[in-house]
Amino acid sequence: MANIKSAKKRILVNRTKAERNKAIRSEVKTAMKKVFAAIEANDKEAAQAALVAATATIDKACTKGVYHKNNASRKVSRLATAVNKLA
Repeated sequence: MANIKSAKKRILVNRTKAERNKAIRSEVKTAMKKVFAAIEANDKEAAQAALVAATATIDKACTKGVYHKNNASRKVSRLATAVNKLA
């Protein structure tokens, strides 16, 4: 355990940020699962609606610094490609 006051604070702040990042990552995964579930059900309208929601969630995670912009872009691209294949 840290003895210095600033080191103790770092531990607390890092724990708080890790919990926040974990919650945001979980939201993204859930949103992506909803898109894939709609695709599995062959429901194009639901898939497109879920895609819009997932894209917003991923972009927000990118803005917060949870995901790198290229990682977020790749996730959105893969989801969009999967939805577009439903045609």
